[in-house]
Amino acid sequence: MPVSVSRRTLLASGAAASLVPGVARAEPRTLRIAMTMADIPLTTGQANQGSEGQRFMGVTVYDGMINFGLSRADIAAPLVPGLALSWEVDAATKTVWTFKLRPGVKFHDGSAFDADAVVWNLDKLIKRDAPHYDQAQATQGATYVATIASYRALDPTTVEITTHTPDAVFPYQVPYLYISSPARWKALGGDWNKFAQTPSGTGPWVLDSFTPRDRALLHRNASYWDTARIPKCERLVLLAMPDATTRVSALLSGQVNWIEAPPPDAVPQLKAAGMNITTNVYPHVWPYQLSTLPTSPFHDVRVRKAANLAIDRDGLVKLLGGLAVPARGMVQATHPWFGKPTFDIRYDPDQAKKLLREAGYGPDKRVQVKFLISTAGSGQMQPLPMNEFVQENLKDVGIDVSFDTMDWESLRARRRAGCEAPENKGADALNNSWSFPDPFNGLIGTSWSIKKPPKGVNWGSYNDPVADEIAAKAQAEFDTAKQNELLAQLHTRIVDQSMWVWVVHDLNPRAMAPNVKGFVSAQSWLQDLTPVSVE
Repeated sequence: MPVSVSRRTLLASGAAASLVPGVARAEPRTLRIAMTMADIPLTTGQANQGSEGQRFMGVTVYDGMINFGLSRADIAAPLVPGLALSWEVDAATKTVWTFKLRPGVKFHDGSAFDADAVVWNLDKLIKRDAPHYDQAQATQGATYVATIASYRALDPTTVEITTHTPDAVFPYQVPYLYISSPARWKALGGDWNKFAQTPSGTGPWVLDSFTPRDRALLHRNASYWDTARIPKCERLVLLAMPDATTRVSALLSGQVNWIEAPPPDAVPQLKAAGMNITTNVYPHVWPYQLSTLPTSPFHDVRVRKAANLAIDRDGLVKLLGGLAVPARGMVQATHPWFGKPTFDIRYDPDQAKKLLREAGYGPDKRVQVKFLISTAGSGQMQPLPMNEFVQENLKDVGIDVSFDTMDWESLRARRRAGCEAPENKGADALNNSWSFPDPFNGLIGTSWSIKKPPKGVNWGSYNDPVADEIAAKAQAEFDTAKQNELLAQLHTRIVDQSMWVWVVHDLNPRAMAPNVKGFVSAQSWLQDLTPVSVE
């Protein structure tokens, strides 16, 4: 069975911490975070690098018209007013949304935020003939704007957005549409590359500079419109450290005061050194998204079910030091969307072998599949030892897995392309950690056959008429209680059909120096750094 980073390695890494290149010791009033990413996220507005990129370069420098409320640890992060004070849908059409904007907000460059700025930002993602259309940002924002048919400014503080069809989950897409400054772009000669060096948003942090694949330097926005969320720290330093051992070294030496995803074997040592380990449940799962094309063995539901039954999730949780819990589907069993699946996701290798025999496989004909995996990245936890653990489990029942290993952003590009893309030919599964903070990203966009990329996030081209019917009804249902009932039916269906292989729900661990105070571990992949202080 695979082994994660050894304690001996971690102890040695502490002594060698001074060898971590280019990292100065943390000073008071500066929050220094070692991220799991290998590069600094895109800084122009629509951050890349997944949800971690949005956490550190989205909700820091920018706002959406709607934000997620990240101030509580005991509830799932709700939608709250951001640059829009309110939003409502037309009762007759259910397609026309009106957003009343917050007056008096300024971009970091001092220019005014208004309805024209919202239209300009939608144009940069949607309108290909607009002079400021940006393919890099459009790629990142494609899923969030796919439902939009048209938009216009009604007056300086009112924006109207029309969706193609009634879409009750549209407000959950709006927080990911970050608003950049038109004035800054124009002042820089209409050059997004120059904008990336000195970006301007409306968020609580201002980006001063960044060095690719190394670090980003930010300072607090003392004039932030939400005075309750003006950052407590004066400065924020974000460091790209995909290697877990390097992150531990940097924290133990005092070179950073916060690290993402501490390796489980390091947790006892970090605690002994006085570090605080924070965890919390949140809407997130570590799965394998499966290709259901006829060319893949996973086209057969029996093979999909066998793969789910082959994994010793309790053993994997033990390997992870208890920093995860076994998954029984996309959402936890206590979630209102869980429903009543008849297929029980558990560890049952004998039943897995039986299903494979029924599907025509056996000792003389083993299942051969290729998985796309990453070396590190947003929400991937400890992807190499975890994937090796699963690989051994699957091998034991007759499924031989080969890996195509790449960096996180390359994996995300392969995920955005969909399993039918030429670059994904021969790929049977993709190990992309997944967040389900809303109905679309969690269930509708992953299971509805019309939501293949770029219209949605159905990577594996899953096509089930029953799921399609339920998904369509759920998207058009504006009554929350009734929508939850439909979502529970949808989750029941995709679990019974083993749409994906769901492995564990991680507990969002991070480690912090004892002088880091005020952090609230929100039940979200996004987190708020503004209340954090370094004493």
